[in-house]
Amino acid sequence: MEFDTIAAISTPMGEGAIAIVRLSGDEAVSIVDKLFKGKGTKKLADVPTHTIHYGHLIDPETEQIVEEVMVTVMRGPKTFTREDVVEINCHGGLVTVNRVLQLVLKHGARLAEPGEFTKRAFLNGRIDLSQAEAVMDLIRAKTDRAMNVALGQMEGRLSKLIQKLRQEILETLAHVEVNIDYPEYDDVEEMTHQMLIEKATYVKKEIERLLQTAQQGKILREGLSTVIIGRPNVGKSSLLNSLVHENKAIVTDIPGTTRDVIEEYVNVRGVPLRLLDTAGIRETEDVVEQIGVERSRKVLKEADLILLVLNNNEELTPEDEQLFEAVEGMDVIVIVNKMDLPQKIDMERVKELAKNHPLVTTSLLHEQGVDELEEAIASLFFEGSLEAGDMTYVSNSRHIALLNQALDAINDVIKGVEMGTPIDIVQIDLTRTWELLGEIIGDTVHESLIDQLFSQFCLGK
Repeated sequence: MEFDTIAAISTPMGEGAIAIVRLSGDEAVSIVDKLFKGKGTKKLADVPTHTIHYGHLIDPETEQIVEEVMVTVMRGPKTFTREDVVEINCHGGLVTVNRVLQLVLKHGARLAEPGEFTKRAFLNGRIDLSQAEAVMDLIRAKTDRAMNVALGQMEGRLSKLIQKLRQEILETLAHVEVNIDYPEYDDVEEMTHQMLIEKATYVKKEIERLLQTAQQGKILREGLSTVIIGRPNVGKSSLLNSLVHENKAIVTDIPGTTRDVIEEYVNVRGVPLRLLDTAGIRETEDVVEQIGVERSRKVLKEADLILLVLNNNEELTPEDEQLFEAVEGMDVIVIVNKMDLPQKIDMERVKELAKNHPLVTTSLLHEQGVDELEEAIASLFFEGSLEAGDMTYVSNSRHIALLNQALDAINDVIKGVEMGTPIDIVQIDLTRTWELLGEIIGDTVHESLIDQLFSQFCLGK
């Protein structure tokens, strides 16, 4: 498969010590060769692969020095894209790096589309689709655990398991075809049914095992949407600041200070929390505060976890009890704050309202109880199982949806065999399972979906 030569800035925009402009394609070396002048007369076309060279980029039209650079030459197929790749290391800065990029574009390269380098790695067979998606997950990972899940997927852990299942299905389909073609043996139908049940049950168990990790994997990939709720001035903003370890929210003694939803990512025991501090949910005449309260109610409905904060120094109010009703059926951790002040709250009633939900006491002013809260959050969603290093985690929503569809299809296979459905009909569901699993790694995926997936990547990756 032949492509033109693409180029893009592969480091974040802004000021920095170093920036990198990356080129990939058959003309990558020759394009930079026109512009690069190193020590001596040696051309980049003659240098060994995977070597780096000091010199300057010269504009051929003006013969002026554009930038002092280090140029890395890597020849395919032992590169990320399996094409010739050249990386130009220059000084970091908006003007500097853009001058280098414009120079290589002017002399034969094309500006890469978002994710096009990774897309070429996929199209050239270096990685499959699930590994390509893991590249973006790795870039976006907000905790070590999330990074480890992405690394495992990049290394092909999920791909190998999917390929193994597809091979099992393919061999089963081949056996079924042989048995259909040679029906003269009396026991062939019974053998075929028995084999189908055994193989389909094995595939079903493996898919179910993967789906068991889906909730945890998805949380690690996307973050646990966590909402802090409570009446005004119970300590919600203080809780946000304690978890973030920064003063992101305004903390005052004035009820209703938070007028909007404040969002922040927090690393809690390796679990990424997308933490939302909301305006206190209460009846108010303040128009601006009313808007904040409405946003809080909307965010509440979409949350994965609720942190419901109460004030130890105040009696329970009807508003507090209404909050418990509002979060009925959700994952909730109840926090009784301001334990450093005299107790006025009815703790027995709080325990009754909390039911089976975890209950944590804190004094955020004195930073007490935060460790216990973090432990409660980690235990609620992961129960210690996340440390299993040999597990294959499914974290991508597209993969989860396809696995659920594949599970339905394999269940139809088992049901069909048990009901005595003709083998050729059962084959259709088995083939459908094979195709759905293939969509995860990109073997049976439509071209428009590939374009859509890679368009979400950052430029230069």
